[in-house]
Amino acid sequence: MKRILTITILTLRAAIRFRLVALMSFIMLAGVVGLPLILKDDGTARGFTQILLAYTLTLITALLGFVTLWLACGTLAKEISESQMQLVAVKPIPRWQIWIGKWLGLVVLNAFLISLTGVCVYFLLYWRANQLPAEQQTILRNEILVARASIKEPVPNYSQDVEQILQERLATSKPPEGTDLNSVKAVILEQVKARNQIVPPGYMRRWELNLGFAKPFLTDRPLFIRTKFNAAVTNISGTYMGMWEVGPIDTPKVMRRSMSLSDNSFHEFEVPANMFDDAGVLTIQFANASETALLFSDEEGMELLYREGGFGLNFARGLAIVLCWISLLAALGLAASSLLSFPVAAFVSIGVLFVTFSSGTLKQVVEEGGIMGVNHETGFTENPSVIDLVAVPAAKSILRSLQVVTEFSPIDSLATGRSITWGMLAIAVLQIIGLVGGILATIGIAIFNKRELAATQGGL
Repeated sequence: MKRILTITILTLRAAIRFRLVALMSFIMLAGVVGLPLILKDDGTARGFTQILLAYTLTLITALLGFVTLWLACGTLAKEISESQMQLVAVKPIPRWQIWIGKWLGLVVLNAFLISLTGVCVYFLLYWRANQLPAEQQTILRNEILVARASIKEPVPNYSQDVEQILQERLATSKPPEGTDLNSVKAVILEQVKARNQIVPPGYMRRWELNLGFAKPFLTDRPLFIRTKFNAAVTNISGTYMGMWEVGPIDTPKVMRRSMSLSDNSFHEFEVPANMFDDAGVLTIQFANASETALLFSDEEGMELLYREGGFGLNFARGLAIVLCWISLLAALGLAASSLLSFPVAAFVSIGVLFVTFSSGTLKQVVEEGGIMGVNHETGFTENPSVIDLVAVPAAKSILRSLQVVTEFSPIDSLATGRSITWGMLAIAVLQIIGLVGGILATIGIAIFNKRELAATQGGL
């Protein structure tokens, strides 16, 4: 361990000697302080946090990501090409300890920079919050500067209904020869989902949310409903009327509220305390008073939010997940520089980073079924080309690989007041650093152990 710490300290000294720490600290602090001054919010609590949390944390992550890749590639590849590593490798220290020591040095450096900018964002957030109107400050304290957990209805298992409907149709009529039953099942699935999710005009939909073990902690505490729907036909006003009933239905305790809300956007409103029944079930009912059908999806249609903790610790856990991302990039840069020269290693590593940032484009390719000849009226590719036949499976594979890392979104969670639990942080550490980072470290160390340092100058 002493040898690894020695390499770690040498890596930090090299970064300080090149004035990287001072330069990055200045750039990041300038971005954290300057960005909120350049980009003006709309005066609301949510717009305020979008500027101060989402934008600044995204900027911090992007800057640290590029710099970490650049430094990780340079700290190993340049020392090999300039024959400095030969002097270290002949000493009684295994190469894997050199590799791990350099990675730890980059992690410590990034931890310092993230902590420094995180503290600035935290205090700047509370200082700027005092400038908001009193009403928006209340929203900020109750809905954003908190750690809120959520409760949803379990997503129904539609497979049994789909199979039953399919068998009934097959019993009454034989499908044409060559019919793809999987495609038929997909159509039936959408029909069954629509039956459960769509609320026609004049009809109602009910949700029953079980508070479970959280019930004793939610007594005398307000809850928040977060809902989103899509309209079948867009009207002129863009808003749709509905009657909400929350609490025991058909009792004086129930809360009734008529609201006109816009579609395709999230809405939150407060529910008075103690509206759940003795079993800990909160009943929510919506009556569609508009002239068009409204769709509440199983995933985003209805959610109950409640305060689980404070913002400070939640913010620290979010920054820890960001550190996991940056630590993975350090492992990626070191793995690339174990084999390649500095320019090539940097190019490959930054290319991987761009692919990660392009996950939204990859998802669109998968959903539309290709990248060539998309019919924008239907949203799908007709007569897919050879490029599409290759691009779609490749995009699916890349998305599955990236999902292990990108499924954690601390920036979005912090900007919406969502709770980042210790369990989520532990899973992030295991998946991002333990699994993916461990694979990259194993590959990088294996290559570094086999590489002949004095064979060539400059590597590949």
